[in-house]
Amino acid sequence: MAYLVPSEFVTKMVDAGESKIFMSTRDTLVRAYMAGAILCLAAWFAVTINVNTGQPLLGAVLFPVGFCILYLLGFDLLTGVFVLTPLALIDKRPGVTVKGVLRNWGLVFVGNFGGAFTVALAMAITTTFGFSVEPNAVGKAIGVIGESRTLGYAHYGAAGMLTLFVRGMLCNWMVSTGVVGAMISTTVGGKVLAMWMPIMVFFYMTFEHSIVNMFLFPSGLLLGAHFTLVDYLLWNEIPTVLGNLVGGLSFTGLTLYATHLKTAPKRAAA
Repeated sequence: MAYLVPSEFVTKMVDAGESKIFMSTRDTLVRAYMAGAILCLAAWFAVTINVNTGQPLLGAVLFPVGFCILYLLGFDLLTGVFVLTPLALIDKRPGVTVKGVLRNWGLVFVGNFGGAFTVALAMAITTTFGFSVEPNAVGKAIGVIGESRTLGYAHYGAAGMLTLFVRGMLCNWMVSTGVVGAMISTTVGGKVLAMWMPIMVFFYMTFEHSIVNMFLFPSGLLLGAHFTLVDYLLWNEIPTVLGNLVGGLSFTGLTLYATHLKTAPKRAAA
């Protein structure tokens, strides 16, 4: 499987973060657009499996196919750059600035949303025969997801907002672990296995992923679900993005960097 030791793959994480910060605007947008589109196509696939089989576990087991494809092709998710680019800043790589990190985040957000919305529109068209009939079972299921994960949180007020934020944190703990998984091995099989496991956990646990939600909630709005754009932004997307940032950077990026790249001195022998 050609496993890399932690000190090696954490160095690759910092190198990757530096590379993404200096990537051209065009390439950043194209790679983010494709990442959003592929991941959201996989989300559509997983919801279809759940509806057709009634087995959510099967959808969760198969959903990671999209994540694996997009990272093997070298595309970028916001949840991934949330973890990688700050490490290049913390490591004081030459020319890396806060402005450069924020620029990368902004471009990847725009690209991911563009790809996700494209798939949302395609899904809405195909499940309604071009908006000429009521949504099929898959379309209705996606609409229900949008309602329950906006108005459902809003019903509980501050407690709902806290729950949403924490689910966003837990999500990117797993998703960013999947991003790291792509660097743990030098073989395709090893990369896929390392990516597959944490992504399956996040999806089955229904944690909140900002890019998947860029597909689910606009899809619901296109199909006439009973929540608004403001509901989506306030009671899902914005808190989810913040939770994804905190969770991925805290539980994955900083912990790996601190203990494997900036290892503390060993204790002296007694």
